Amino acid sequence: MKSAYEGYTFPLSQNVNRTSVWFRNRYGIELAGDLYTPKNAQGKLAAIAVCGPFGAVKEQASGLYADEMASRGFVALAFDPSFIGESGGEVRNVASPDINTEDFSAAVDFLSNLEYIDPEKIGIIGICGFGGMGLNAAAMDTRIKATVTSTMYDMSRVNANGYFDAMDADARYELKKTLNAQRTKDYKNGTFARAGGVVDPLPEDAPFFVKDYYDYYKTERGYSERSLNSNEGWNTTSALSFINMPILSYSDEIRSAVLMIHGEKAHSCYFSKDAFKKLKGENKELLILPDTVHTDLYDRKDKIPFDKIENFFKNNLK
Repeated sequence: MKSAYEGYTFPLSQNVNRTSVWFRNRYGIELAGDLYTPKNAQGKLAAIAVCGPFGAVKEQASGLYADEMASRGFVALAFDPSFIGESGGEVRNVASPDINTEDFSAAVDFLSNLEYIDPEKIGIIGICGFGGMGLNAAAMDTRIKATVTSTMYDMSRVNANGYFDAMDADARYELKKTLNAQRTKDYKNGTFARAGGVVDPLPEDAPFFVKDYYDYYKTERGYSERSLNSNEGWNTTSALSFINMPILSYSDEIRSAVLMIHGEKAHSCYFSKDAFKKLKGENKELLILPDTVHTDLYDRKDKIPFDKIENFFKNNLK
């Protein structure tokens, strides 16, 4: 199965240019991105860095968001996080709460040094698990003037507590035993076992949220050859660092603008509702969309409130 638009899951807007770019993060890892720029743009522009969903690549949802924002006058950078897709990192298919937060700041480094970008007008969009990483970046990086999270996942919480917080301390201990035993096997074998992407074929009794993921990652709608979720998934031991490194510890210190968007019927909605409660100060908003599930906000343009997102950035990147 191949994506419909030359490796991308969406068509490029007619009024947008797309260019491949590379930049390094603070750890020296080279990141790959697609830079979307509005045609015939003039002067210094506002810019937005986009990443996610967790286990996806820039040819999927983040690229769609970047393309749409560029069509509305912003420069937008969709990038693959470290160890994923076309980005560097010697070990493949692994995630890190620290390094993946840093990836957002590395994108800000890159955008800040483009001559046609106003470095005082840079925002970020984090989708799914990179919504949580985006909030963490906004708490750390004062150059980020506005943050949008879409269908946000708190990856620390879901790895430590399981879906819907169903895992207690004893279950978490058993999970850690299993993952650490896998580390020993991986070292012995010289390879990293993969956890598997979205289950395929789809069991008839699969929970709705699994069916939701299947409908995106395993069909022509969202399949990508580079996507972990579309194929063999993360390294099994990727979950370890998230279990005891909560990424939203300092989200209450975000002083810049935040817009959190989630679907009312998304299995993951509780992540945004609870994360929003911790935010303080002015210009923080939680938008719950009726009749909307988790992956609707990956690519359903009739569901994604792009007018709202555009106005949010125009009001806060000025």
